[in-house]
This record gives sequence, structure tokens and C-alpha cells, in this order.
Amino acid sequence: MKKEITIGTRESSLAVRQAEWVTGQLRELSPQYSYKIEGIRTLGDKYLDVALSKIGNKGLFTKELEQALQNGDIDLAVHSMKDLPVELPEGLVIGAVCQREYPGDVLVSRQGLKLEDLPTGAMVGTSSLRRCAQLLNYRYDLNIVSLRGNINTRLHKLTEERLDAAVLAYAGLHRLGLDEQITQLISPEICLPAVGQGALGVEIRAADKEVRELISGIEDKQTRAAVTAERALLERLEGGCQVPVGALGVAEGGRLSLEGVVAGLDGRQLVRASLAGAAEDAVTLGVRLAEKLIEMGAGEILEKVRQGICS
Repeated sequence: MKKEITIGTRESSLAVRQAEWVTGQLRELSPQYSYKIEGIRTLGDKYLDVALSKIGNKGLFTKELEQALQNGDIDLAVHSMKDLPVELPEGLVIGAVCQREYPGDVLVSRQGLKLEDLPTGAMVGTSSLRRCAQLLNYRYDLNIVSLRGNINTRLHKLTEERLDAAVLAYAGLHRLGLDEQITQLISPEICLPAVGQGALGVEIRAADKEVRELISGIEDKQTRAAVTAERALLERLEGGCQVPVGALGVAEGGRLSLEGVVAGLDGRQLVRASLAGAAEDAVTLGVRLAEKLIEMGAGEILEKVRQGICS
């Protein structure tokens, strides 16, 4: 039996806060262990001045953590599920998916204006192609500018660069206690979230039965089903570069509803659809919805996007 559990995380304040939350849950459920958090810098944390779409999104925020897991340097890794690629390295599995925070995006407006009230040509910061495409579909007149960095950095840039607003994930702001910064919850009807947004995943070595048993108590089955469907949709759609795909699964009472969207970079082309089924059929539901979106033209949209950002 292990005496100390080493928990790996990115070094950002949000990532550490999330790892601390997981640690607190585990300490309460299994006090017989001691716990240590190990901060690890990832590739995505090293290149904060480069758009994510230019450096890809395959393991940008997870690869170094996964290498530490494989090497035995840490016992588990805490990830934001939206950062975790759909294909995991051999020998690693998602041992637990924790209860999801509200998964949507929010507007942080420098002058307290809602999205629909921003002036024509308003400068709105985001680091996400998904957000950019859906925002432009809703309001083609917006001027979307790249905004990267951790949450505090982005909030600082909002003022320093005199942007009108920025779009971020609710979960990150909430977990850092920054709810007062939120001007507006953006409706999923306007902007579907990223796959897995708002959920935490705990990655472990598949063969480590002790750690698998340890983290079983923080698993949330409904969140697992919802995120599994979203990830199945993304896997069926995605290529090698960051793509503007949004999805939202909601599981309740054994049923699962799933909505997905694929949009062109300028927002002019957008396909959106939904399906529902049994929660136990999450993977099948995700694949079926992806194929429905492809029939509606998602394949052609994504091919244009990839040609534009992956060449």
C-alpha cells in the first residue's frame, strides 16, 4: 500500500486550485494516505504569445503530465477535461470524471455591457476558435482579437489593451473566486461550450488498481456520460489541428441529450444539431450526432478550417 499520493497538475493558479480541490476530496475520503501536489510546466504554458491554433492542440496542456505518469513520478494527474485529447497514451486511462461545474462561457465586459449591447465593431478577446466562430455567427460586426494567458493575465489584458470585452469559461472564474468579474452568462444557444468544459478528469496508469480504487469516490456518473458523448463526437469529427467544434451533453435519470455545433472561422457557415438517447450509449450517441453534422456539411466546413490554420 502506498503511503503518499503524488498529484500532478499544471502550474497555473487555476490548475493548482483544481488539484487542491481533488486533493481535499481524496483526503476526506481516504485520510490514511498523505498527499502531495506536484506542479509541472506544459508546452502550452511556455508559448503564451502564440495562438493555440498555430501550435495545435494535441496534448498542449497534458503531455508532460502524462510523461510523468508513465515514468512513475506522479500517481495521478488532474486535468481540465477540455484540455485532454480524445486519444490517450497507451497504458493511461481517465480513472475518474468529477462532478461538472456550469459548463458555459461568460462575457467579461470592461463597461458592464452585455454581448447584445456591445457597440458595433467592439473588440472582444478570446483564445478559442470555437468561441470566435460562434460569436461572429451571432454578431458578424464584432472585432475578435487573440487573448491568451492564464485567467488573471487575460483579465489584466482586457484593461491594459482597452478591449471592450473578453469571453472566458465560467468554471475557471468561479473556481478562482472571480464571479464578480462576470458581466453575463452567454447562452448555449449563442455559444456551445468546448467538449468537456467545466469538468475535471483524473488520469491514472491503467494498471494501478490501488489509485483507481482511491479515486472511485470522486467519480460522477452523469458527468462521465455527458463528457464521454462529447468526446466521442469530437473524435469522429476532429483532425490534427484545433477546430471550432462545440458540444454539450446533459445526463439525467438514465437519459442523455447531446447538442453539437461546427462553424467556419468567420461564422458565416454553421451547422448545429442534437440527439437524445440512453446514457449508457454515450459513445454511440456522440458518433451518431457527429455523423449527422457531417451530413449537414460539417466535413466541408472543417476541411476549410484545417486548410486555413494547419498549412
